[in-house]
Amino acid sequence: MDVAIDYTIEKIAEIINGKLLHNNSGNKLSHLLLDSRKLSFPENTVFFALKNSHRNGEEFIEELYEKGVKNFVISNKGFEASQFKDANFILVDDVLKALQTLAAYHRKQFNLLVIGITGSNGKTIVKEWLYQLLENEYNIVRSPKSYNSQIGVPLSVLQLNKKNTLAIFEAGISQPGEMEKLERIIQPSIGVLTNIGDAHSKGFKSLNEKTIEKLKLFKNCDVLIYNKETVENNPAVNEQNNLIKENVHFFSWSMVSDEAKLFITSIGNNAGVTGITAIYNKKEISVTIPFIDEASIENAITCWCVLLHLNINEKIIAEKMLQLHAVEMRLELKHGINNCSIINDSYSSDISSLKIALDFLEQQRQHQKRTVILSDILQSGKPGNQLYAHVAALLKQKNIERLIAIGPQISLNQEQFYFLKEKHFFISVDEFLKAFNDLHFKDETILLKGARVFEFEQISHLLEQKAHQTVLSIDLNGIVHNAKQYQQLLQPHVKIMAMVKAFSYGSGSYEIANVLQFNKVDYLAVAYTDEGVELRRAGITLPIMVMNPEENTFSALLQYDLEPEIFSFSILSSLEKYLKASAINYFPVHIKLDTGMHRLGFEENDVKMLCDHLKDNDTIKLKSVFSHLVAAEDESSDKYTNLQGHIFLQCCEKIRKVLGYNFIMHIANTSAISRHKNLQLDMVRLGIGLYGIDSNIQMQKKLKNVSTLVTTIAQVKKVKAGESIGYGRKTIIEKDSTIATVRIGYADGYPRMLSNGIGKMLVQNKLVKVVGNVCMDMTMVDVTEIKNIKAGDEVIVFGEKLPIQQLAKWCGTISYEIMTGISQRVKRIYFEE
Repeated sequence: MDVAIDYTIEKIAEIINGKLLHNNSGNKLSHLLLDSRKLSFPENTVFFALKNSHRNGEEFIEELYEKGVKNFVISNKGFEASQFKDANFILVDDVLKALQTLAAYHRKQFNLLVIGITGSNGKTIVKEWLYQLLENEYNIVRSPKSYNSQIGVPLSVLQLNKKNTLAIFEAGISQPGEMEKLERIIQPSIGVLTNIGDAHSKGFKSLNEKTIEKLKLFKNCDVLIYNKETVENNPAVNEQNNLIKENVHFFSWSMVSDEAKLFITSIGNNAGVTGITAIYNKKEISVTIPFIDEASIENAITCWCVLLHLNINEKIIAEKMLQLHAVEMRLELKHGINNCSIINDSYSSDISSLKIALDFLEQQRQHQKRTVILSDILQSGKPGNQLYAHVAALLKQKNIERLIAIGPQISLNQEQFYFLKEKHFFISVDEFLKAFNDLHFKDETILLKGARVFEFEQISHLLEQKAHQTVLSIDLNGIVHNAKQYQQLLQPHVKIMAMVKAFSYGSGSYEIANVLQFNKVDYLAVAYTDEGVELRRAGITLPIMVMNPEENTFSALLQYDLEPEIFSFSILSSLEKYLKASAINYFPVHIKLDTGMHRLGFEENDVKMLCDHLKDNDTIKLKSVFSHLVAAEDESSDKYTNLQGHIFLQCCEKIRKVLGYNFIMHIANTSAISRHKNLQLDMVRLGIGLYGIDSNIQMQKKLKNVSTLVTTIAQVKKVKAGESIGYGRKTIIEKDSTIATVRIGYADGYPRMLSNGIGKMLVQNKLVKVVGNVCMDMTMVDVTEIKNIKAGDEVIVFGEKLPIQQLAKWCGTISYEIMTGISQRVKRIYFEE
């Protein structure tokens, strides 16, 4: 995220107690940058070169300098700053600490109401709902999305400006010692504790330890809002009392104790809404919310307490609580009409989230043309001409080709967008819809970014490619997280080849490759040439290895700069013949050795002949030599794995001596990265682990679920005992039952062997059995024990709470088969939190 600031480089150096080198400018800096890939305004940017276990921000200084950035914060005392003659460098001991110090200083410049939120779950929902509830009463700045980490909180606080009258920041921690740093940055006057639970507990010895750490956010608050049961019954609270200032006001709510400030006396659900009645200041009050699930009810009560504390009129509270809407915390990438890609972020509209959405749009390389459909930005606190001049500058920096602007305010400021070749302005969505067919959406990536009141859902519905209600959701954040988990196990010099063959294990093509390219993996691998061609046409520029090249695709290999795997003398001879006829020299190839898989590759006794062929060969050039481990995940086969490694290295050495130049060596697959670190060599091939699956139990715990397959109920029926279900009458119902038919079958990739009670699905977080045979397009499940079941309800086929590994186990197969078997007719949605 690129954050707007207003400090000179000299002032920043003073604030963070850094040593300023090459003081060449006293101009004010207006942007702070942490991610080199998200640069917007180079000439006014200061880059904080953060370090992590695998990357050092200082590696990107030269690249940023060439793009116009002239101000940097670094921690390497040996860095050769003198080579950047007109740049400023601030030298500090710790760049992250410097960022946090700057944010804490910035926070102290403002005297305003600040709400600090923490808890195990619900932080972002409560923050966004408070924004919805209070946006008319205050000029609010809030954490973008779920920016609540040691880096996210400083970025959130640095958004503060003089026009803000309320700030709402969330704070999340993963280990002891972190919350004290965040408290110094946020300095909340109102504290909100959503709950204390097991979520995000890996870094803590116990729930008590985590509770103590979380409560440190509130040590200087004027008021603390919390659930009396989940807090006061926790022994850790008593230990923490001496850390919270004596005159803090405790505002508790409870469904059990009438000693709570807000005592909930009744909760009733009806027709999709929930009525909540409570006693407050000895008076009965009530609200209605448009949700019925337990988590939403608790989050809404927490928000209710905040509004009561702020003395908002009860009638206004009741009106606003009824208007609460679901919080969408993710960007979604979907396939659209006429070969378009649709990025749907039509749930909020502010400068911070617009920057995030434009960064995501910039990652997408599948289409040259980029269109932004943007509504008025509400509650910015800036005059219209300043606000839309800023928006225009962002669109110009991101090379947007077309703007479709909707709303009276942006239409009044259309002169700010003079530089765009194509722009259209509409006062309302209705006006846009009338002109829809004349706008000719085709072969482009379209970002939908609108305030909720504009109801951009109507636009999204028109643009999206229609598909049935079975959806495979792919978490792009999860893929990045998983890649980083493996990166942390690698030696600094080791490269990563990401396996995106077979439609990225069923998850997608360019959608996955774009993310991997943006996050700087080194290589991609596909199975067939046409997969590589599709990636090139989608704007992927990374080196791509093709594992099964065919003679009739040699021309495509050359045309699209694809690098073939060579596994036999026949394919090598055919390729060389083609290259010589095309007058091509030193064409990059990858040699595959068979060290024990006995599938494809040159065997050990072929190496001498291979060396003779490669010696003084100027037609091809080896980019890598590799092999495939047979059982890297199996402890009982470790001896064989090490033997494979030994054979491979011996063969590579023979080839190297003949060639006289170095090449990349790689043999480690996903399992070997963690289990056989001695075989990481020059590069590893990361496959199924990217998608959250590893046979190493300890590694599996570190990974995030990436894919969730969801469908819906088509119909619910009451079936009498003795009746049969489905084809072949394989299941006879033993008692009167409720049977739901769901919209997925073996044509969608749901295996038929899960029929007749073998498979299960999740409905309302409860496992239900498959009954009868799985049909081509439908499957029946027994939902007798589920209350209030109805057509349209969501059914989880696999995901976080029902791992794909479990389905594979029920089928007697492996996760790869389930993943790659998901039909292309199943709609894919790619999202980023």
